[in-house]
Amino acid sequence: MSLPLEMADADRNSSLAAAVDAAITSALDDKRLVGAVVLIARDGEIVHRRAAGLADREYGLAMRENTIFRLASITKPIVTIAAMRLVEQGKIGLDDTVTRWLPDFRPRLPDGSEAIIRIRHLLTHTSGLSYSFFEGDDAYARAGVSDGLDEPGLPLAENLRRIASAPLRFAPGSDWQYSVAMDVLGGVIEAETGVPLGEAIADLVTKPLGLADTAFSVRDRSRLAAAYMDASPEPALMGETALVMSLMGPIRFAPNRIFDPTSYHSGGAGMAGTAGDILAILETIRRGGAPLLSTETVGMMMTDQADGQRQQHEPGSGFGFGWSVITNPAEAGVPFPEGTLKWGGVYGHSWFIDPVNGLTVVALTNTTLEGMWGKFTVDLREAIYAAL
Repeated sequence: MSLPLEMADADRNSSLAAAVDAAITSALDDKRLVGAVVLIARDGEIVHRRAAGLADREYGLAMRENTIFRLASITKPIVTIAAMRLVEQGKIGLDDTVTRWLPDFRPRLPDGSEAIIRIRHLLTHTSGLSYSFFEGDDAYARAGVSDGLDEPGLPLAENLRRIASAPLRFAPGSDWQYSVAMDVLGGVIEAETGVPLGEAIADLVTKPLGLADTAFSVRDRSRLAAAYMDASPEPALMGETALVMSLMGPIRFAPNRIFDPTSYHSGGAGMAGTAGDILAILETIRRGGAPLLSTETVGMMMTDQADGQRQQHEPGSGFGFGWSVITNPAEAGVPFPEGTLKWGGVYGHSWFIDPVNGLTVVALTNTTLEGMWGKFTVDLREAIYAAL
C-alpha cells in the first residue's frame, strides 16, 4: 500500500530537483552568480542538494558542498539562538536594560533625551538603532560606525562608543528599523559570559550541534569562497575593500576582515560557515529547538515579536527573534505559507523555514547582491513551490 505514496514522493522530489537546478543553472549561465550551494530538506531529510559554479573563479576552484562562505547576516539567527539560551538559563531577561551589561551604552533620542533600550528591542530591531548604509543616516557615517562588514581590527568597545554617539531614530519599541542591534547584543553576551562572542557561540550553539566550520574565523582557508559583487558583463571580484550600491544605500565591505583576529566579533555580520552547518541550525529550530532550546521558547521566536511595527515597512511580514516572519502571504506577495521564517546575508545568501510544508532551504552564494535579493532568490522559491 505504501508503494504509490513512495512513488509520488519520488516523482515530487524529481520535479523539485529539476526545477531548482534550472533556476541555479539559469543564474550561472546568465552570469548573475559565480557559484552557489543549495540544500533543501523536507521533514528533516535532504531531498535535493547541489553545489554549482565556482567557489573561486580566478583560480578555477569548483564550488563544493563544504565550501565556507562569509555569512554576513546569517550570523544574526545564530547569535539570537545563543541569546535565547541565556534567557532560558535566567542569565538574561528580555525586558532587562542593555545598560545592565553595557553601562556606557546610552544613545539618546534626537531631542537629547534619554532612552531605555531593552534586550527584546535588540532582538526585534525595535531599538531605534540603525545601520550606516541606510540613506539619510549621516550621523552613523559621521560617527564612523562599522556595520560589522568592514574596518578590520576595530575593537567592539570602540564601535559601541561610536554607535552610542549617534542619535536614535525613534524611541525604543515605537517603530522598526534593521540595525546594528545584534552587534550590541553580542557585547551583552560577551559581558554576561566573560568570554569573546565566538567562544560563547561555540559553547551555546555550534559545539552542542557538533558543527565545526561555523565561527568568527576560517579554519580552512582553502575552502573559503571568494567574494564577488554584481557587475556587467559578469560579477566582479571584491578587492581588499569594496563599495556596493544597494536599494538601501552604499554598503562597505572588507572581505579580509574575517582573517584579522583583532576584528570584533560582529553579532550581526561577522561569521563564516557552510551550508550544511546552517541547515543543521535552522532544522534545530524547525524541529522545536532540542537540544538547544525548549519548544515554548522556539514558538515565541517564530511569532511576530515586533508588535506589528515591521508590517508598516514591509506589508505581510513581521519580525520574531532572529528572523522575518510571514504574517500575511497575500500582502507579502510570496508563495510561502503564513508562519514561514526567512532572512539572508548581504554576501549573497538566503534561507527560509516553512513549518507548514516541513521545508528548510539554504542557498549560499558568493555573489553580492544577486544571491540575497536578486532574480535568483525569486526563481528559487518559485521553483520550489511549483514542485510541491
